Amino acid sequence: MKNILVVDDSALMRRVICDIIDSDERFHVQERATNGLEALELLSKNTYDAVLLDVNMPRMNGLELLKELQKRKIAVRIMMVSTDTSEGAKTTLDALELGALDFVQKPGSAMDCRSDEFKEKLLTTLSAVVNSRMPVFEKSFTREKFETSRKVVELVSRKASAVTGSKIVALASSTGGPKALQSVVPRLPANLKAPVVIVQHMPPGFTASLAERLNSLSEIHVKEAAEGDVLQAGWVYIAMGGKHLNIVSSGGKYSIHYSDEPSREGVKPCANYMYESLENSQYDQVVCVVMTGMGADGTKGILSLKRKKKLYVIAQEASTCAVYGMPKSIVNANLADQVVPLDQIAQEIIMNVGVN
Repeated sequence: MKNILVVDDSALMRRVICDIIDSDERFHVQERATNGLEALELLSKNTYDAVLLDVNMPRMNGLELLKELQKRKIAVRIMMVSTDTSEGAKTTLDALELGALDFVQKPGSAMDCRSDEFKEKLLTTLSAVVNSRMPVFEKSFTREKFETSRKVVELVSRKASAVTGSKIVALASSTGGPKALQSVVPRLPANLKAPVVIVQHMPPGFTASLAERLNSLSEIHVKEAAEGDVLQAGWVYIAMGGKHLNIVSSGGKYSIHYSDEPSREGVKPCANYMYESLENSQYDQVVCVVMTGMGADGTKGILSLKRKKKLYVIAQEASTCAVYGMPKSIVNANLADQVVPLDQIAQEIIMNVGVN
């Protein structure tokens, strides 16, 4: 049984969350705290399998606690409980940058907190966090790393300029993905000879902030994919949370089309839809990239796509994944052409699709 610390200043929210956790035989709420200071004191003395952390609290909020844990080098698996406002999305991404592994959205009302949907989401996410690697306290992408990687990109690009054919990069990620993407997307050059489409498992309201953040770090253009967007080389398109992304062909061009089927693999967007939508495309090759995340999203879609298209499949190496689920499924299905550490994924993409 995994021991959990719950940190929230709302007595009602604490009770609801603790009831949900204790209802599952895998978990047990060992301690409760009402703010970051109380939690810091507990974390300085005790160890827990995971911590559920609220953002807005008196005396010391969630982000301040994460910074303090980083400063003191106290590694702990943290899951945020976040609001779904645009400010909440930015704060959530800050929390993931500071070492939190995943998050759930706090429903707007106490009644919704008791819903089966919230309960299932909380327990599924908690399971992923409990089974994840301990966070690594370092910024994903610093200016120094950018300069170093630019030199690597220049070297790789010289070889990659000879790559021919029309290609697309289709990438899937989940738990640990928002931070991991900061080690991939900013390393891609603006003259990449292919579009990049990303399905990152996130709820509505968060993917726009993720795209903005990645765009601010990158030379390549990054945006949240909008309905009807025509895919262009040198652009990265991030699937909107809460809808399934498909790539459709019309008039010799490819564009984004969203569909509203139920969740698949327990997620929405689901990468399987993205991969399956490419089956009848005219691309000479699809470069599939599967990164950190729980479950097996991507495997069925790539298996199906492989029957129709020439593929090159890159899986993230286990020790660099927050959760080695999705890439493991790809490796176990013998689909991976290459298994590489996180910080080498970008150069493998460049080598396979080329630059203009």
